[in-house]
Amino acid sequence: MPFHLISSIVSSLLRRTPEQQRIEGPKSSRPQSSPSLGFSSTATVHGLWVKKEDGDTHNPDQGPLSQHQLELKQHWHNQPPVFQSESSVGVDDYDLLETLGTGTFGRVYLAKEKGGRRFYAIKVLKKAEIVRLKQVEHINSERQVLSEVNFPFVVQLYSTFQDDVHLYMVQEYVIGGELFRHLRRAGRFTNDMTKFYTAEIVLAIEYLHSKGIVYRDLKPENLLLDSQGHIKITDFGFAKKVQGRTWTLCGTPEYLAPEIIQSKGHSRAVDWWSLGILIFEMLAGHPPFYDDNHFGIYERILSGKAQYPSYMDSAAKDLIKRLLIGDRNRRLGNLAGGAEDVKRHKWLRHTDWHGLLNKTVRAPLIPSHANECDTSNFEKYPAEQPEDLPKGDPFSHLFTDF
Repeated sequence: MPFHLISSIVSSLLRRTPEQQRIEGPKSSRPQSSPSLGFSSTATVHGLWVKKEDGDTHNPDQGPLSQHQLELKQHWHNQPPVFQSESSVGVDDYDLLETLGTGTFGRVYLAKEKGGRRFYAIKVLKKAEIVRLKQVEHINSERQVLSEVNFPFVVQLYSTFQDDVHLYMVQEYVIGGELFRHLRRAGRFTNDMTKFYTAEIVLAIEYLHSKGIVYRDLKPENLLLDSQGHIKITDFGFAKKVQGRTWTLCGTPEYLAPEIIQSKGHSRAVDWWSLGILIFEMLAGHPPFYDDNHFGIYERILSGKAQYPSYMDSAAKDLIKRLLIGDRNRRLGNLAGGAEDVKRHKWLRHTDWHGLLNKTVRAPLIPSHANECDTSNFEKYPAEQPEDLPKGDPFSHLFTDF
């Protein structure tokens, strides 16, 4: 298929209408990442232990497992999720206090359980909008994925429920806000800061892939900082359990891997590509393939030509180049050593992986907060205007798991 036709199709599917744009504060000088085609909250494999699949050159039998790999396999891989499938709570059991973020389908609220002392982030999604925008599969997939995972660097989902109009996802409140907001304030991160966040994300990707999950929307907007400054990956609207390859077109333009743009089918390798883009953006303050329009972005991605700032660490630059290889069968992270190849790269060579997993390594940035319900690390949003609610629920059969 001609490239201009591919780009036209991709652009039409990923383009956002004005009301779907993320609400931002004062703009910085760096180019802004485009929003992804899904609900973006501000509150979204078989790697080490499964057989090799078509188009994925990861080999689970590549040498003995390292000490931290064993811990990952024996402890975190077998850690039961905190999700409560039989929960009988509903929206009336919570006080919705303040909006933390808005998106295509609804809002994320800071909430407090009535009669309790704990705070949560509750994602409130409008069923009619989900159906209108044909995102039913993505929302159901997000619930399924988050209900099956439990890892230090992935946001926790505690329960879900619904009423006639909305779906509700009760998640942990991650008080430090988006990494994107902190990056925008700083302009760009130092080499050591970037290395810290990268290492935690590598562990999270490795864990998700071990569960058969491809994340597919890695970017600063979908990374939160907890009270200690550690990463929490959120917004799993595009995450999917994948056997072999999938052809679903989704993601954020600047972060799309070549195989997604070219409709070649994709799998775990796209997350390693996105990691390369993310490392570049943290170090440079902007993504490597930025352009004023989607067509230009796709063209730059397929050309593979990026301009690296002179101040960028040479080892970091080498890792980025190995992650941004257009041929997924040669891309670091998707080779015989899998995630271990990334962790053994010279830029990450002295990383304390055990300390990161146990959160004993001090984070480079500790988000300021006065108390456990502080929202100062989030943008401020106007209250939602009341609206007439429809009678009945014509969509309940589409969300039976909620």
